[in-house]
Amino acid sequence: MHKFKYLLAGFCFLSFSAVFSQENGSEEPEQGHSNTNKFRQMYEEFSTPNMYRTASGAPGPAYYQQQADYKMDIELNDESQKIIGKETITYTNNSPDKLEFLWVQLDQNVRAKDSKAPLRNGGGVPPAEETANFANKYYKAPFDGGFNIQSVKDTKGRNLPHTINQTMMRIDIPKPLEPGEKYSFNIEWWYNVNNHTIDRARSGYELFPDGNKNYVIAQFYPRMAVYNDVEGWQNHQFWGSGEFALPFGNFEVNITVPADHILDGTGVLQNPKEVLTDEMLKRYEKAKTSYKKPVFIVTEDEARENEKGHATDKKTWRLKAENVRDFAFTTSRKYIWEMQAVKTSENKTVMAVSIYPKEGNPLWEEYSTKAVVQTLKTYSHHTFAYPYPKAISVHAKNQGMEYPMICWNYGRPNEDGTYSDRTKFGMISVIIHEVGHNYFPMIVNSDERQWGWMDEGINTFCQYLTEQEFAKSHPEAVGPDGKYPSRRGEPSKIVDYMKGDQNFIAPIMSNPENVFQLGANAYAKPATALNILRETVMGHDLFDYAFQTYAQRWMFKHPTPEDFFRTMEDASAVDLDWFWREWFYTTDHVDIGVEGVKKYYVSSTPNARVKEILEERGMAESDLPDLVYLVAEDSDDYKNEVSKRSEEDNFKSLNEYLMDNFTPSERAKMEKPKYFYEVSFNKPGGIPMPLIVEYTYKDGTKKDITYPVEIWRKNDKEVKIVEASNKEITSIVVDPKAETADVDTSNNSWPEQKGESDFDKFKEKVQN
Repeated sequence: MHKFKYLLAGFCFLSFSAVFSQENGSEEPEQGHSNTNKFRQMYEEFSTPNMYRTASGAPGPAYYQQQADYKMDIELNDESQKIIGKETITYTNNSPDKLEFLWVQLDQNVRAKDSKAPLRNGGGVPPAEETANFANKYYKAPFDGGFNIQSVKDTKGRNLPHTINQTMMRIDIPKPLEPGEKYSFNIEWWYNVNNHTIDRARSGYELFPDGNKNYVIAQFYPRMAVYNDVEGWQNHQFWGSGEFALPFGNFEVNITVPADHILDGTGVLQNPKEVLTDEMLKRYEKAKTSYKKPVFIVTEDEARENEKGHATDKKTWRLKAENVRDFAFTTSRKYIWEMQAVKTSENKTVMAVSIYPKEGNPLWEEYSTKAVVQTLKTYSHHTFAYPYPKAISVHAKNQGMEYPMICWNYGRPNEDGTYSDRTKFGMISVIIHEVGHNYFPMIVNSDERQWGWMDEGINTFCQYLTEQEFAKSHPEAVGPDGKYPSRRGEPSKIVDYMKGDQNFIAPIMSNPENVFQLGANAYAKPATALNILRETVMGHDLFDYAFQTYAQRWMFKHPTPEDFFRTMEDASAVDLDWFWREWFYTTDHVDIGVEGVKKYYVSSTPNARVKEILEERGMAESDLPDLVYLVAEDSDDYKNEVSKRSEEDNFKSLNEYLMDNFTPSERAKMEKPKYFYEVSFNKPGGIPMPLIVEYTYKDGTKKDITYPVEIWRKNDKEVKIVEASNKEITSIVVDPKAETADVDTSNNSWPEQKGESDFDKFKEKVQN
């Protein structure tokens, strides 16, 4: 090898520190380390793919899921606020395993007198507490709202041994249930319905001053637990925060209520002629073809008249639902009831339904059904056509909760009918969110009790998309800027959480019961992460295709987090292991800044450092090939030599090369930069992100460059970039549009900003 090649190997490809280390050595070798590179693959975190769940994130050829079918007779006693029920459960074992016993969920037991749920949190005495909470906690006698199991029997009437462990009940069947077999059994029970406005429960009733109540009823029946390939029986206790894991099945439910009640719930009404008046029936049928506006099945005037009576006779409403994971219903004599037909993405008609007492107006009549319609359209566009026949939004004070085809939503105007923007947008947002839960997790059926973010975070992300579309479809509902004031989803709005006290922050991949700030952890942070993934990392086309692939692969199935992570990579060809690890498995934050800028000029003669290397190695300048030398503006070489020579002399060797190797037309198209900048970017934060940079030049023009996230793969703390330009750079800003949730913007600008910059003003505007 020629001498100059040895020189280039040391000068161009090895850092000076590395050369020095090689030459001088070290008596004691440094301690080694494992692979901590943030771009390493997630083989350690992920489970091994198998025949049930593939490495691509799709269900495997051996994937299975159980089925639980229910036939129920339910009666609501409006005088004593009691639910009385009996059910026949037919359980199908589609697994390859013999099942020795069955597990049933008794979620109402979280409100039993002896429930351990109120005892699970410590914390000491707070400086102040809301009066109602304080009174209910220390003065009010515990409400006895747990299940009273009257009997558990087989279909021949024989008692089945069973053991109740808080919110779970094990049923000991006579012999193991073989793969492919079915088993049917009966349960009879009752429980006291709680006032959800007092104990903030997920279901119950609200008591109005005139003695009327509106009921939003869920978790009202013993429900089968999930058995799957991931953990066998999912029989974690229900403590209150972690929600539900349920198998799919078919439901036939007969619900008996006072005759003057209006009732709706999961499934299709089987006996409309028996429970609706002739006029209501006409409107009910008319609504099925009313695509532009809702049809009132029960008007406000009629609801006002209905609530004056208290019927002593009863009616039974019969509902049937196929391939749902749960069942819920609402009933009251106070209800206004409206319906509108909607065309989803496959041109299928779905009914958008709103049910609310007069106390919800005028807000609910104006916006509820509009929000349901928008949700069905936007979610269907991003996932799959809504497969169920209807989606119901029910007004329930202080509530936000979801079930198949039906959900409870808050948002109540003042008594005089006025309301603030906060109330209006809060109502629209909660309706979008809760109706959206039909997709996640009612259809894409993730385990809420274990991974709260898989339904709440993904759904909050879709909620953000829907809110922005709502603003476009209903400009009259938003301000003059045409933007919807989304509470979650924009990167800047997660900054305060991510830079907060690490003692009160948990990774997204945590059980909902074990986090301090559930709203930020399971809703806001994953929604923001997915928004950043779509807007900044992957782009709309790749993200939307992969996200839709996930939704369609796992609709009516039970996905895990890994199925989601793997599918997003599988369908996009984007390696995202670094993203999942940092955003979902750690509590790191984003902080990227400009550390320094050096300007360099081209020279045709060796600079001082090259001369030092030549002398160290006993070489002459004649040993070098034609080289271009870059000289820093603050160096003696520039001050003493380069600045005193003409530009033509400095560019001499480069211009000669260009003349000899390129045609005149090729040279005419060249940029011909005069200035070369070494820009140092540092990363105090732990999360690597694409490096988004805005360069501003002396003539006022700007250039945006997004360097891929892989720029951090070899140095997680600092990278240096050469930016060549024929114009002088006057300023540099990192993440100028606040796309990455950077927690500290004080280091995002060069020169360092004195006072509030335009960038700071933009950030403040976004946060506000």
